[in-house]
Amino acid sequence: MRVLIVFNHPYEKSYCNAVLEAVQKGLSRAGHSIDLIHLDEDGFDPVMRAKDLKAFVTAAKDSQASYEALDPLVKAYKIRLQAADFLIFIFPIWWELMPALTKGFIDKLIFPGIAYDYNDKGNRMLGRLKQLKGVHMITTMNTPAWAYRALFGNAIKKAVLFGTFWKIGVPNRKWISLNYVKFTSQQKREKWLEKLTKRYANL
Repeated sequence: MRVLIVFNHPYEKSYCNAVLEAVQKGLSRAGHSIDLIHLDEDGFDPVMRAKDLKAFVTAAKDSQASYEALDPLVKAYKIRLQAADFLIFIFPIWWELMPALTKGFIDKLIFPGIAYDYNDKGNRMLGRLKQLKGVHMITTMNTPAWAYRALFGNAIKKAVLFGTFWKIGVPNRKWISLNYVKFTSQQKREKWLEKLTKRYANL
């Protein structure tokens, strides 16, 4: 299975990087093909600029012109996304949601003509990523799980897994939340990594 990982963290010694290594180790054990998009290292521009919004608006009527307006990195990501059998996001929670690069990836790739089309009436999304068997989201945060659930309503789950991927019909949506990381013992953090490796060795 071809697994596309979309990773976003600027610090190479972060716990997110340890998570990435654990996930890759498990996927490799299972014999999966891994395609890593490292948004920070790629210098990805997350901003929806005027030309991007114009492409978004014109996609339904002129898909070719819309495609030509996309920046080269987005076009390259498009090919990799459409070739993936499984999608995994790894990123930290900052101020209750994802960092800008992850948000920009979603804005620019979960895009008409790439991830979905509209029906003839233009009032319903028709998913294009039919080959995707699932999408997992692995996040780290310093907020306790109960507080993120009770105070913020598990905002990232609603925004990404339901607000985005449920809408375009991707099945098997899973959120793995690693909470209170800064205040958790090294021993427990290492156990989390071991569990991730085992989980993805069985994907």
